[in-house]
Amino acid sequence: MGEVYKAKDTRLDRSVALKVLPSELARDPSRRARLEREAKTISQLDHPHICALYDIGAHDGVDFLVMQYLEGETLADRLKRGALPLEQALEFSRQMASALAAAHEHGIVHRDLKPSNVMLTKSGVKLLDFGLAKWEEKAGSVAPTEAKPLTQEGALLGTIPYMAPEQLEGKEADARSDIYAFGAVLYEMVTGRRAYDEEHRRELSPPLLESVVSRALAKAPAERWRSVGDIEILLGLLRVPEASVPKVEPRSRVAHFVWAGLVVLAGLTAWWVRPVPQAEFSRLAVNLPEGSGSTRTRAPRLP
Repeated sequence: MGEVYKAKDTRLDRSVALKVLPSELARDPSRRARLEREAKTISQLDHPHICALYDIGAHDGVDFLVMQYLEGETLADRLKRGALPLEQALEFSRQMASALAAAHEHGIVHRDLKPSNVMLTKSGVKLLDFGLAKWEEKAGSVAPTEAKPLTQEGALLGTIPYMAPEQLEGKEADARSDIYAFGAVLYEMVTGRRAYDEEHRRELSPPLLESVVSRALAKAPAERWRSVGDIEILLGLLRVPEASVPKVEPRSRVAHFVWAGLVVLAGLTAWWVRPVPQAEFSRLAVNLPEGSGSTRTRAPRLP
């Protein structure tokens, strides 16, 4: 939702992204409320892998967000060229998991995690578009006092190939729904194919990665991972280079004991994570208030 332009903040001499509602949507109160909701959601989050919000405003009936300008491409665009190298997919997914974990800790459920809402930059992944985000009551979370449901009960929110079964049934989404979407995105990064085609779903390697994805994509929410933070830890283990594993010298009895301990630990880990059954260019011209110190040029639209 929204069109994004590259703008110049002349006061701080930096490029920013200006997200505005298209003219045909600007008169829709629900769309304007969603944009405001997105701003209030992002303002609660300060994370290196979540696109930062700088300001929010309105001028001549045009509502806008001033956000961090990102150079790169969306994961969706990258996937058009096929699957990512395994090491790169693991690193990007670990960063995504870290961002989602931070959101969930604040009681925020994204509800629309998909490749087009993930930006790949030189500094890593940036999670975008919290326009459909939902607030859950958690200790320490501060939801907007005027927060209301964005749609009628039973309406579908999200993007179908990445929606959990409970979302497709019109049921309430929670953090476990984000975990399902995460598993779908991770599967697509590694294989280049979407995960919803369960009959033709490929097995992944290494086995621990297969376990991570399989459990994330479990149909029943109760059978998925308890938190995306658990997934982040496991993805970190998958990224441990082989060179860091201790080598066993045949004449070292202590080394034999260390190696045996590692084997046992690996076996316990495998048991614990066993799989469960089943910017194009825009034409809108926007004027900022005089004195804001900003000018605009057309820039690629971000999904």
